[in-house]
Amino acid sequence: MLEVTDPDDPRLDEYRFLRTADRRPDRPGGLGLVIAEGVIAVGRMLASHYPVRSMLGVRRKLAELPIDDLDAPVYVTTAEIMAEVIGFHLNRGVLAMADRPTPPSAVDVISGARRLAVLEGVGDHENLGALFRNAAALGVDGVLLGAGCADPLYRRSVRVSMGHVLSVPFTALTPWPDGLKLLQDNGFTVIALTPTGSSALSEVAVPDKAAVLLGSEGPGLTPEAVAAADVAARIPMAGGVDSLNVATAGAVAFYALGASR
Repeated sequence: MLEVTDPDDPRLDEYRFLRTADRRPDRPGGLGLVIAEGVIAVGRMLASHYPVRSMLGVRRKLAELPIDDLDAPVYVTTAEIMAEVIGFHLNRGVLAMADRPTPPSAVDVISGARRLAVLEGVGDHENLGALFRNAAALGVDGVLLGAGCADPLYRRSVRVSMGHVLSVPFTALTPWPDGLKLLQDNGFTVIALTPTGSSALSEVAVPDKAAVLLGSEGPGLTPEAVAAADVAARIPMAGGVDSLNVATAGAVAFYALGASR
């Protein structure tokens, strides 16, 4: 561990500007890095294939992590200096930075998978992180991102996913929605979740290989995406409620389709 006592220490430059949208290191205008925060998410980053560049934290939190064999600098400082560097007080007490690996191809994500989540227009980072956490918990093998989706490696998504976005394979699916044919050609039944679905989800025969298609909150799936799916299904709900949160709907579908079994 490398002790840091000066908030202006240039070794911490990658940790600055976390409050400045156009200079954040995890944004397109920044350095393109991946940020994990908190012992749980950082621990999952250390166990992942993401190449860690460095870590910054208070000694008590760093002591909870397996860093003895880490081939990267670990900066230890006080909570006050850490807050001055990153621009706000971080309750979780530890951050890690990693480079972005080359994303897999859609064929790589599909290969060997039985259950997939396919997303269209999910632009909210917290919903995206929650979807990845649910996918990991319920045995989904990978996530494919259609048009209009946010970046799963944005810091808030990584945090809400509890670091599981670093272990669930994902990539973009293009062209959209014609790319869904790649799934169908590989034996997947594409099930679009929509409140206007002709069948209740419980009435859909569970296929050997299933891809759950989920859309954004508000407009939901586009008509083009629904038309490209094999089945349009709905989750029956009590009157007066028009839809579920997209991460909640995904969890219901993943469980109903036996992704974890």
